[in-house]
Amino acid sequence: MRVPVVQHRGRRRSDRRRRALWTGGEVLVTAGVVLLLLVVHQLWWTNREAQRGAERKVEALEREWGSGGSGGGAGSGGDSDTAASAPSAGSGGGGSDGATGSRTPTGRSAAAREPAPSWSQAYAVIIIPRLGLRAPVAEGVSKRNVLNKGYVGHYIGTQQPGQAGNFALAGHRNTHGEPFRYINRLRAKDVIEVETSRATYTYVVDRTLPQTSSRDSGVVRPIPRSIVKPSYGYSEPGHYITLTTCTPEFTSRYRLVVWGKLVLVRPRG
Repeated sequence: MRVPVVQHRGRRRSDRRRRALWTGGEVLVTAGVVLLLLVVHQLWWTNREAQRGAERKVEALEREWGSGGSGGGAGSGGDSDTAASAPSAGSGGGGSDGATGSRTPTGRSAAAREPAPSWSQAYAVIIIPRLGLRAPVAEGVSKRNVLNKGYVGHYIGTQQPGQAGNFALAGHRNTHGEPFRYINRLRAKDVIEVETSRATYTYVVDRTLPQTSSRDSGVVRPIPRSIVKPSYGYSEPGHYITLTTCTPEFTSRYRLVVWGKLVLVRPRG
């Protein structure tokens, strides 16, 4: 009677394949969990922490000014990276007529008394009622020291609130508080207020540049006009505000720009 021979070598190969498949599956599942946690951290945790920090900074500034908060929207919202700047929402089109029109903004002299802020210092609050946005404005557009804190950053070298020229700002559209996430929803004549220790400056949205290069420096010039799309912008001096952020969402390839004009200055006290 023949005794059956057990093929141990074949079994060992089969066992090794099963172990390799099992180990590979565990590695893939672990990698997926890690990636999911990173996405949650980036999209949820950084927003939560940055928004909380920005809200606390707004409250601290208003306590310091003794204002307790003035009119405008509540809450916080909205992104951008550094880079280009902006026409204002609503019309989205051609150049011409960059001044504040025939009207001179009331109380302009308050702008001349604004002290120069220190690097990365939060010194103003931007309020956009339509978006429910209330966020601190800090000097500079450093990601680490300004934008990633949920703050809106002021482009160094551009004018300060209320001054003749262009008061240009940047903010994240996604993650880190994303204060500018919804500025694409702004329309002509929407109000943008900027509070400082000296005054409240009221701008009105005028034009929007839906997309331009991240290197389009023309949008933050004293007379803002896109150098990539010259039909967007202004040709005359005025008192402008520029909001810039990344577009499309969750990318930093292009810039979305919103421009407004100063219509009113209300000194404190």
